[in-house]
Amino acid sequence: MWLISANCLVLPMVQEIAMSKALRSMPSWLAGVVSTVVVLLAWELICWLGQVREVILPRPSLILEDLYGELGWYMGQALYTLGITLAGFVLAAVGGVLIAVALVGSPLFERFCYPLIVGFNSIPKVALAPLFVVWMGTGYEPKVAIAFLIAVFAVIVDTVQGLRSVSPDILDLGRVLKGGPVALFFKVRLPSALPSIMAGLKVALSLALVGAIVGEFVSSQRGLGFVIMSAQGVFDTVRVFSALFILAVMGLVLYFLLDAVEKRATRFRSN
Repeated sequence: MWLISANCLVLPMVQEIAMSKALRSMPSWLAGVVSTVVVLLAWELICWLGQVREVILPRPSLILEDLYGELGWYMGQALYTLGITLAGFVLAAVGGVLIAVALVGSPLFERFCYPLIVGFNSIPKVALAPLFVVWMGTGYEPKVAIAFLIAVFAVIVDTVQGLRSVSPDILDLGRVLKGGPVALFFKVRLPSALPSIMAGLKVALSLALVGAIVGEFVSSQRGLGFVIMSAQGVFDTVRVFSALFILAVMGLVLYFLLDAVEKRATRFRSN
């Protein structure tokens, strides 16, 4: 009898340990897929059991049906938004790193310009968006400018922090070995700052996507921001959620692509 009782206690514990090990060994992408499916199924069940109206919260099945029915049209809008996002991100990455290098390399430039940069970043970019439309028109340019302005500050801050985090002893050793300012920058400061720079770029990428949508909200006839604005005007909640779903997938893919670039760029730190 005691053997049966022991088995009843031990077997569930063994099964729980085996399940926890299997969950820990599951690839991160597969765990993400599983959690997404669970959330979507729960969402579907709640809407079905609660008889939630479509205009309030559409079921995931309706959203997927809408995406499948007009996939080509949605992809065209998504590509337009993606182009704006990448353009704003590239400008923010290049401009942010150059500004950060100037701030670290010139105390005079930092003293006069850094307060201006912080103050300008404090201005809500949504308030500036109509001005960019007036100055640049309703084309591609104002949306890229808004994406750039929203994203660039994250690159500046993290790059400055990374460039200043280099140990003074390493810099002194480089000077003893006759290393000039340019050599010290490219062989010491920049490699040491890469993790901070990449962290800033990850944040900037998400912010550039936000900036692209803000620009499309203000003035656009294309893009996912335009899809959301036009759909909410006629209370087409399914289409709004379809656009949001595409934005979530787009942001996720861009993040993991940049994460892969970071791992390749910082391989030397693990060697």
